[in-house]
Amino acid sequence: MPKAQEHDTTLQSGSSSVLAEEVQKFGRLAATWWDPDGEMRPLHRLNPTRLGYLRDQACRRFERDPRGDKPLKGLTALDIGCGGGLISEPLARLGAEVLGIDATGESLEVARKHAEEAGLLGNGGTPGSHRLSYRQAAAEDLLTEGATFDLVVTLEVVEHVADPAAFLETCGQLVADGGLLVLSTLSRTLKALALAKIGAEYVLRWLPAGTHDWRKFVRPHEAANALRGAGLTVGDATGLVYNPLTDGWRLAKRDLDVNYMMTAFRD
Repeated sequence: MPKAQEHDTTLQSGSSSVLAEEVQKFGRLAATWWDPDGEMRPLHRLNPTRLGYLRDQACRRFERDPRGDKPLKGLTALDIGCGGGLISEPLARLGAEVLGIDATGESLEVARKHAEEAGLLGNGGTPGSHRLSYRQAAAEDLLTEGATFDLVVTLEVVEHVADPAAFLETCGQLVADGGLLVLSTLSRTLKALALAKIGAEYVLRWLPAGTHDWRKFVRPHEAANALRGAGLTVGDATGLVYNPLTDGWRLAKRDLDVNYMMTAFRD
C-alpha cells in the first residue's frame, strides 16, 4: 500500500472530487464526527447496516468467512472521503491495511486522533493491531501515482463531488486486478428530494440545511455506467431504507429510490 503522507496538503488542481465549498462545510463539522448524537448522527445510525453490507460483499469477493477473525486480513483498502474515520477504523479492525483519504484537513486531524486513541494508527505497536493511515489527498492524486487497492470504498461521498461521473471512473481505476469497489450514495429521484433533502434537512432537522444538493444525486444506472467506463463489472445494487419505528436502517434489494449501495469488480 502506498506510504501515508500525513502532512501532504496538496490537492490536484481541477480535481473532479474536490469542491471548495464542500471542504469548508465539512471542516466546520469536523469536531462532530464521533459524536453519535451530533451532526453526524444519521451516519452513526446508518453505519451498522452499510458496514455489514461492505463486509459481506468483500468476503464474498475474496472468498473469506465473514464470521471469522479479521476476515479482511492481507487486503489493502482505500477509503475515499474518509472524513473522521467512521469506515476506516472498522475496516482496520476487520484486518485490512487501510489508507483513508479526504480533502478536509480538519476531518483528518479528528480521524488521526481517534485512531491513535484506539491503538489503530500506523502499526499500532501492540500485538494484533492493524495498520491504518490517513492522508490529505484526492482520488486523482493516487491515480496519478499509479496506486491500486484490493478494496476501494467510497460511502456517502459521490453526492458531494464536483463531477460525480468522472469521480466514480477515477475510483474504479484505483481497483486492483481481482479487486472490489463498494459505494453508497443517493439517487436523484423525487422521492429522494422529498425524504433525503427536504425531509432530512428542513423537516426532521437530521442534517444541517444545505448538506446536500439534490441535483448532484446519482441514479444507479448513472453510477453503473461510470464504473463500467473504468473497466469494472457491476455486481450488486441494494437499497438502504430507514425504519422510523426502530430508528435504524435495513437493506432492501428492490428499493433503490433514495439511498443505495453498489459493488463493482475487476476481473
